[in-house]
Amino acid sequence: MQIAAEDVENAQITPIHGRGALDVVRCGARGATLRRIAAAGLKTPAGLILSADFVQSFDPSAPGPDFSRAMSDLLAESGPLTLRPSPARRRSGEGAAIRDLADVEAVAAAIAKAREGYDSITGRTLRAAMGLDEKAGLALVLQSMAAAPDRVWFRRPADGWPEIKLQRGRFPIDAVPVDLGIRLEALFGDAVEVQAALGPEGLIILDAYPAAFAPRAGLKVAVDLAQRGAITREQALMRVDPTALTDELHPRLAAGNEASPLARGLAASPGAATGPLVFSAAAAEHAAAQKTPAILARVETGPEDIRGMHAAAGVLTIKGGLSSHAAVVARGLGRPCVVGPQGLTIDRDARALILADGRRLQEGAALTIDGTAGAIFEGAAELTPPEPSAAFALLMGWADEARRMRIRANTDTPEEARIARRLGAEGIGLCRTEHMLFAPGRQTQMRSLILSETAADRETALAALLAWQRDDFTELFEIMRGLPVIIRLLDPPLHEFLPRRPSAIRALAEALGRSEADVARRVEELREFNPMLGMRGCRVGVTQPDIYAMQARAILEAAADAAAKTGEPVTPEIMVPLVSAKREMEILKDVIDGVAAAIRRERGDVVPYRVGAMVETPRAALRADAIAETAEFLSFGTNDLTQMTYGLSRDDAGRFMRDYVRQEVFPEDPFRSLDMEGVGELLSLAVERARRARPDVMMGICGEHGGDAASINFFERSGFDYISCSPFRVPAARLAAAQARIATRSEAG
Repeated sequence: MQIAAEDVENAQITPIHGRGALDVVRCGARGATLRRIAAAGLKTPAGLILSADFVQSFDPSAPGPDFSRAMSDLLAESGPLTLRPSPARRRSGEGAAIRDLADVEAVAAAIAKAREGYDSITGRTLRAAMGLDEKAGLALVLQSMAAAPDRVWFRRPADGWPEIKLQRGRFPIDAVPVDLGIRLEALFGDAVEVQAALGPEGLIILDAYPAAFAPRAGLKVAVDLAQRGAITREQALMRVDPTALTDELHPRLAAGNEASPLARGLAASPGAATGPLVFSAAAAEHAAAQKTPAILARVETGPEDIRGMHAAAGVLTIKGGLSSHAAVVARGLGRPCVVGPQGLTIDRDARALILADGRRLQEGAALTIDGTAGAIFEGAAELTPPEPSAAFALLMGWADEARRMRIRANTDTPEEARIARRLGAEGIGLCRTEHMLFAPGRQTQMRSLILSETAADRETALAALLAWQRDDFTELFEIMRGLPVIIRLLDPPLHEFLPRRPSAIRALAEALGRSEADVARRVEELREFNPMLGMRGCRVGVTQPDIYAMQARAILEAAADAAAKTGEPVTPEIMVPLVSAKREMEILKDVIDGVAAAIRRERGDVVPYRVGAMVETPRAALRADAIAETAEFLSFGTNDLTQMTYGLSRDDAGRFMRDYVRQEVFPEDPFRSLDMEGVGELLSLAVERARRARPDVMMGICGEHGGDAASINFFERSGFDYISCSPFRVPAARLAAAQARIATRSEAG
């Protein structure tokens, strides 16, 4: 073992005990780790590291005098040896340790055997599957054999709390120094597990490696390390997966649930829920009134199901994708949701869920859904309630200090607005006013407005809707108390408010005092072949401006009332949906400004407000410069923009999207994570052109991509001012925005 210190870095045979860090590529992860442990004064057996170059060229039939001398010296000092693999990346096909090597010839044969196993077809295939160089070299570590080695960890895997445990109990737990875990975390800047044994002078460490934790535990570990100064706050932020934060906010299946799922679908909204199975919004509301929130199962949901979704414990839809109505609304409400399960159908007449094997679950049967995993289970599984931790709160504070983009929430109700504030939203980025109009009484008035044949009937319906909308907006502004609120004017096609079934048409005719035939005729006249590309969004406002005028008045009067009540300023931001042309924006801004002028005459003043456009069509993105001349802000609805750019239905794409991703047609579901190449290029062009025309234009994202970490990284680099997402995704968005900012600054130097 006579190796000069200055030759250590380049030596083919290197002692474990020595000065200076070792190169992981040459000496492997285990070799470099043991050098750090020894250099820190922690106990590890003396030994040698054989470099990857040495192992690759080693000839066991002619090992050479230097090798023979080094091995003889080590054997004389340490006794029988153990040879352990030390690849640059652990668990990359390195094979097991070879023990009880008592002479030089045995060591030489063991080296050849270890190299042969590492270079086998199995080992190379594994490395290729991991994205590693299949020809990467293998270093080896030789140390004295240790009696009764055991695995020791210093934190509980489930929650990250400090606790010393042994896997097999091969030596007394009090042999482990109480401060060893802290010393190792300070040394490696990470929580580790060790392989250790009890020697004559106490505990000796044979290896150390990163500990494996549940996501919730990883969050606590990162925060603990930062608080102790083992890593920086920025490093802590970068270590936590934003999606892991959902464990802090939603119920989840209790540990030990071993039931096999009835079916699997898309994980549309995280968390788990259990309850009786129901098939209508009314049944979900009835179950909630009986204090037994249900699992609402539908073929697909629409705006008329909103109240039932509020009342339900969870939502299951036979059709749908990750940006379907059910998925978007469930995420906003914080309800677990699974969409598009394979093999399930609903028999509406029999009120039964039909399984792939033909079995039927009748209404009232207990069902559990796991929206985090996209799984459906029969019966009532045990759930673990959400418990936001102190570490969660600390990490969120650090994230807010680090990020640049503001984080808003998509909310439609007072309940959602309160949740959004509690979870750190800095305003509302999208309030969908149509969701406020589907309550039974309001829906009748909305239908009366749509089907009205006289100016008087229309004015009566508008007056009733104005009062309701003003009350809605006043409560929303009061809850947000001075934070910005973007309210989108009516967006869906008007026919969505009209009844479809003959019984509902009959009931509406009776309520309106008109004949059933007359109402049925008008409903049919208003039906569209492709309503999502028909009379919706700003097209309703251009052709029926009194609807948008009513909503603008409700918004501005509510803002004034809320400001007077709370004493805090309210600046409403009124958004025009589905704009494709500058002229649409000009016409509707004139309508809104005219309403503001009328309010000023009536009340003596009007609150400050801004008018902006929702960019959802490729043309709007390409013409963002022209639209920005009139719009004071642009909010990009990436759900519809993705749908229109691809020509994909976001409600139906879930049926084949898994096959497309599996066959690498798409790298990822474009409704889950932003398509950087196509939709992303449209966004980049829009930002560049809009800022050129109007440098102070505010730009944000209000599609569901606003809650996706990879997409948020793109939005940070593209210069967006804010992102808006479902309330329960706000914490993940706050963290992802911080990570994107840190990464961008790091790249810039």
